[in-house]
Amino acid sequence: MKTTYGIVALCLAAGLPVTASAEEPVDPALYEVAYSEDGRYFNSDDVPTFNIAEDGTVDWLTFSGFRRYHAECHVCHGPDGEGSTYAPAVKNAAIDLGYDEFFDVVVNGRQNGNSVMPHFGDNRNVMCYLDDIYVYLKARGLDAVPRGRPAKKEAKSDVIREDENACMG
Repeated sequence: MKTTYGIVALCLAAGLPVTASAEEPVDPALYEVAYSEDGRYFNSDDVPTFNIAEDGTVDWLTFSGFRRYHAECHVCHGPDGEGSTYAPAVKNAAIDLGYDEFFDVVVNGRQNGNSVMPHFGDNRNVMCYLDDIYVYLKARGLDAVPRGRPAKKEAKSDVIREDENACMG
């Protein structure tokens, strides 16, 4: 059974719309688990999403995404996707951009005026874990996981391990 905690859980329990910003409610289909496969969770559109148990245990991709985000992304975008004086907050990027545009920006980079997001399409430390980073930022953007390292995590599935080994070479 898929559960969340924090603001998302409070809003859902109260029958209120979940929001990533003060203005727009987030469609629950964006984050609700429709099915799981080999330790990965997906919404009804077959897009990776997070899964958090009542006791706070996060799925493997969310945990891995925390680690990979902090290894590769937080140098510019700050801890937990909160932003820095160098680059903007990205904790809502997975929600605001959606899966395809998020991938496009990370893979190809983007320039907006003087602000430049470099491309990471040839960086295996990002590309092999892009779903993980996406899922982590989706969970952060919805306040489903608090700031900091998740205390409990599901075990890494054999399929995820095999996919990781194949990607990293």
